[in-house]
Amino acid sequence: MFLKLCRGKMVRGKVQMKRIENASSRQVTFSKRRNGLLKKAYELSVLCDAEVALIIFSQKGRLYEFASSNMQKTIQKYMELTKERNSGMEVEQHMQHLKHEASFLAKNIELLENSHRKLLGHNLGTCSMEELHEIDNQLEKSLRNIRSRKAQLFKEEIEKLQAKEKFLLEENERLSQKVKMKQRQALEKQREIGSCSQSTQSSEVVTELFIGPPTTRNGS
Repeated sequence: MFLKLCRGKMVRGKVQMKRIENASSRQVTFSKRRNGLLKKAYELSVLCDAEVALIIFSQKGRLYEFASSNMQKTIQKYMELTKERNSGMEVEQHMQHLKHEASFLAKNIELLENSHRKLLGHNLGTCSMEELHEIDNQLEKSLRNIRSRKAQLFKEEIEKLQAKEKFLLEENERLSQKVKMKQRQALEKQREIGSCSQSTQSSEVVTELFIGPPTTRNGS
């Protein structure tokens, strides 16, 4: 620290802003600056009717504080205002991000629209040979993709029809078997009815009833 003479008064020179290595000098400086800072905080609160809260922790963790009103209320007020400020900054940053994204998307949409018009054969007057060649390649690629997709759809449709045909054949076979079974059951039932009828006829006994005196076969 250097001393210099200014207007007949001895004043201190500028202190270099770095950590004081000597522990005793550091402690003395801390005490002086701390007291001065607390005094300035008090003067600011009184002269300007300001709400001031000052918190100082020493190197050893000792707390020094000053509050022109209630410290907890001042801290709570600070937290709320900081939260609102941060929230406002986040909203502003989000809005800026959305504007950037919207501008980026608008440029991409414009490029895609120009490319689409060129693929349809419009606005080709300003295209170079390389651009026309690139458009031709894109059209060829698009046609290949369309044909491939078309072939795939045809294949899927054929597979669906084949599966449906197989299902109908199986259903037809099942119904045929069911009809044959019913016909067989009806025929067997008719046979059973016919057999019962014949058995009833063969078991019948013809009995003749004569009224009058008995006669003999010899005529006597």
